[in-house]
Amino acid sequence: MRELRSELRINGERLWTALMELARIGATPKGGVKRLTLTDLDRQGRDLVVGWGKAAGLTVTVDQIGNVFMRRAGRNNALPPVVTGSHIDTQPTGGKFDGNYGVLAGLEVVRTLNDLNIQTEAPIEVAFWTNEEGSRFVPVMMGSGVFCGAFTLETAYAARDVEGKTVGEELERIGYKGSEVPGQHPIGAYFEAHIEQGPVLEDAGKVIGVVPAVMGLSWYDCVVSGMEAHAGPTPMGLRKDALQVATRIMQEVVAIANRYPPYGRGTVGMVQVFPNSRNVIPGEVKFSIDLRNVNDTLLNAMHEEMLAFVERTRRDTGLGISIERVSYYPPCPFHPDCVGAVRKATEKLGYSTMDVVSGAGHDAIYAARVAPAGMIFVPCKDGISHNEIEDAKAEHLEAGCNVLLHAMLERAGIAS
Repeated sequence: MRELRSELRINGERLWTALMELARIGATPKGGVKRLTLTDLDRQGRDLVVGWGKAAGLTVTVDQIGNVFMRRAGRNNALPPVVTGSHIDTQPTGGKFDGNYGVLAGLEVVRTLNDLNIQTEAPIEVAFWTNEEGSRFVPVMMGSGVFCGAFTLETAYAARDVEGKTVGEELERIGYKGSEVPGQHPIGAYFEAHIEQGPVLEDAGKVIGVVPAVMGLSWYDCVVSGMEAHAGPTPMGLRKDALQVATRIMQEVVAIANRYPPYGRGTVGMVQVFPNSRNVIPGEVKFSIDLRNVNDTLLNAMHEEMLAFVERTRRDTGLGISIERVSYYPPCPFHPDCVGAVRKATEKLGYSTMDVVSGAGHDAIYAARVAPAGMIFVPCKDGISHNEIEDAKAEHLEAGCNVLLHAMLERAGIAS
């Protein structure tokens, strides 16, 4: 195999132009993108990207959950492909770069290899996965989840949106219900380039985030039951105030996260107070709890502390408190070889870098269950994502794509 030349670079202007053209499909007045999965706009986006892939000489395969794989042949096509990708569906108030960057960075890698007439030893593929966002259908990361066997195709097909339309029906309607059985598509290694969706890289003034792992998360529903009473006549010592007790637990969520730095996270993001009246002592409070950390040991310790605190609060206050874990995603360490390939590429190219553990979920989590995987982060402005004002610098996107190019070539090899 030929040595990989350190001066190889992608065409940053071409990458930016592609991102801006895709962003016009579902563009919002505030400069964002609303392109929900399996809608007509999603079909238009898929058709555009597939058209670009075919124009670059890629062969296209679609599986039964609508995952799309665009393949550039290698010298030895018996080898499993080195795959890169992400998603092109967005949040209702999404931005131009979340997911879309990973797909179009992969396409730019292919275009660059074509420009330079470089043949890889193993095939290279660009993938985009169905319903990563989970904003129209649940579960989130649906396409990659079905692919790796996290849940069944039948479960995914039966998922309904708020209008009662199913995933199976909508895949059929937009023409992306393929024939390949999910999971039967080989992957030799998987890389995903992504905006960080957080403020760490920008705050540190670094260009590339090497991602060794994705945090695990535990989600809970908690209900505190007291008794409604008049806010005036009821003395403070005789109240059964569900909200005051709930706030103790909410504060403990944050305290637990702070006891497990640097990757401990604790969030209460949804609260429902009953009866929600100005002069009535709250009789019931329902709220969410989100705990995250980088490995199972730490996350389980946070979990146990949370349960113990709830039990003590129940005993001390006499109020009814229930807590149920409703979702759990284990931490995902990425493969040392793929992490190493990203780190080596970053060093070779001379970009400033730091390790960044991802706090958000990505399709790479599920891809890592079936193949060695790694991720590349680039900064986004003010750490903002899932928002129409999401933004990133063209030079950072170009840098991340250059790292992707070199990392993929290390894994795929350059044919003699």
